[in-house]
Amino acid sequence: MTESPHYDVIVIGTGAGGGTLAHRLAPTGCRVLLLERGGYLPRERDNWDSTAVFVKGRYRAPEFWYDKHGNSFPPEVNYCVGGNTKFYGAALFRLRPEDFGVVHHHDGVSPAWPLGYADLEPYYTQAEHLYLVHGSHGEDPTEGAVSGQYRHPPVAHEPRIQQLSDDLEKQGLHPFHLPIGVNLTQDGEGRATRSSVCIRCDRVDGFPCPVRGKSDAQVICVEPALEHPNVDLVTHARVTRLETDPGGRTVTAVVAELADGTEARFSSHLVAVACGAVNTAALLLASAGDRHPDGLANSSGVVGRHYMRHNNLALMAVSKEPNDTRFQKTLALHDWYLGADDWEYPLGGIQMLGKSDAEQIHGEAPRWAGAVTPQMPFEVLARHAVDFWLCGEDLPDPGNRVTLDRDGGIRLALDEKNNITALNRLRRKLQGMLGRLGMHEHHLLPHSLYLHKGMPIGATAHQAGTVRFGHDPATSALDVNCKAHDLDNLYAVDTSFFPSIGAVNPSLTAIANALRVGDHLAERLRG
Repeated sequence: MTESPHYDVIVIGTGAGGGTLAHRLAPTGCRVLLLERGGYLPRERDNWDSTAVFVKGRYRAPEFWYDKHGNSFPPEVNYCVGGNTKFYGAALFRLRPEDFGVVHHHDGVSPAWPLGYADLEPYYTQAEHLYLVHGSHGEDPTEGAVSGQYRHPPVAHEPRIQQLSDDLEKQGLHPFHLPIGVNLTQDGEGRATRSSVCIRCDRVDGFPCPVRGKSDAQVICVEPALEHPNVDLVTHARVTRLETDPGGRTVTAVVAELADGTEARFSSHLVAVACGAVNTAALLLASAGDRHPDGLANSSGVVGRHYMRHNNLALMAVSKEPNDTRFQKTLALHDWYLGADDWEYPLGGIQMLGKSDAEQIHGEAPRWAGAVTPQMPFEVLARHAVDFWLCGEDLPDPGNRVTLDRDGGIRLALDEKNNITALNRLRRKLQGMLGRLGMHEHHLLPHSLYLHKGMPIGATAHQAGTVRFGHDPATSALDVNCKAHDLDNLYAVDTSFFPSIGAVNPSLTAIANALRVGDHLAERLRG
C-alpha cells in the first residue's frame, strides 16, 4: 500500500468538470492532486481514422456495463487525460434561461434548478473565453442575456452549409453559428491561416485531435494546471472507494488501484469527484459503510437515480448537389427549442454533425439495406451527405438509475421512450423541409454509428444526473455549491449534479459550474 502526501484538494477525473476545476485552483497555491483512471491518449494516425474510432471503437473503455435485464453492452466512455472531451464535438452551448425553471413537456415535467441562469451567467462567459469558443451572441433567438461577447468570431460556413443557412432563413427560421471550441484563426475567406492550430479538417466531431486544435480539457486545462508546482497528476489510478472518519462526516482517504496492481491511499482536506455521471454515482455507491449503508451522500436515496442522456438522433440527409464541406459543424437551429406553432411543448434543437465519410457510410451499410436505391451507391452518398444532430430533453426519472451488482459491475436501467414524442416531432419538422433545403425528400437515414452502433443505452456521451443538487437534503444529494449534504468535504463537479438536462450539449454547463465551485473551494480553503 502506497501512502501519499496530504493535499488541499483531490480531484478525481480530468474531463470537463475535473480538469476545469484543477485549472481554476492551480493559481491559488493550494496543493491539488488530480487522479485519472486512464493515461494520455496516444497521438497516432488512428486518431483520425473512421474505422478505428467509430467501427472498431479503438479508444473506448474496454469494459461492459449491464442493462436492467442483465444484458451486457459497451458504454461510450473514454478513460484518458481529458476524459470524454478528447472525443466530444466541442459544441459548447449555454442552457436557455427557461431550462433553469420548471418546464412542462408533453410526457412530463423538467424540474427547476436551485439556482438561476443569472447565477451561472458570469461563469458561462468565463468558460467560453477559457475554451476558445467561436460564435456570435445575438444570433440565437432563444439564448439568454450575456455579459460578454465571444472572444473569437464564429467559424465561417463553407458554401453548402451557407446555402443551407440561407434556405432556412427563407423558411422564416433563425439559423445561427454553432458555438464551438477550437483553436482556429481564420483568414478573410474563413480558411485556417498558416499559423492556426486548428486546420478546419473533417475530424473534429467524435475524433481526438492529434494537432491539439480542439478545446479539450487536457489541452485547455490539465496541462496548464500542471505547470504550477502545487498541482500533481497520477494517471492509471482507478479510484475504488472513498473512506470516512468514524462519524461518517469527512472523507479521510481516497483509495485507488494503480497500474501495477498496488493499492494507494490519498488524503486531502477536500475531495471533488468528477468521474462522469455514471461512474461518480458508482463510486459513491461502492463507498458504502456503517455510517452510509446505502452509499456516500445517499441519505436521500437519490444517488444513482434520475440518469439522463438526452433523446438524440444522428441523421444523414442526401443533398441534391454535392456537399464538399470539410468542417461541417458550424450551424444550429433552435426555433422549436421551446415550442412550435403546432405544438405547445418544447421540441429541442438541431445542429450539424461532423461530415460523414465513405468509411462511416460503408459501416452503416447493413442497417441501411433497402433505404437507398441502386442508383445511389455509397460512394455517391458520401459526397452528398449532410449530417444533422437532433437533441431533445430527456426527463429525470427515478427509475432511470445506476446500481451495482454483487461483483461491483455497473447496471444502468433506462426507459428509452422517455419524452420521445418531442424528438419524433422534431424529426418530422426536418423531414418536411428537406425538399426546400436542396435535399432528397425521402432520404433521411439514421447515422447509428455515431450513436454507438444503434444501441441507445450505450450512447452515454451526454450522461447527466445521478447525484443531483438542490436545497432539500431529502430530495437531493448535493447542496447548491455541489457539496454533499451528508459530508463536510465531498463535492461532485461533473454533470452528475444536473437536476435536468435541457436540450443542448451539457459540456459548457459542466465547465461553467466547475469554475463556480472552484471559486467556492478557494474561498473555503482561504477561510
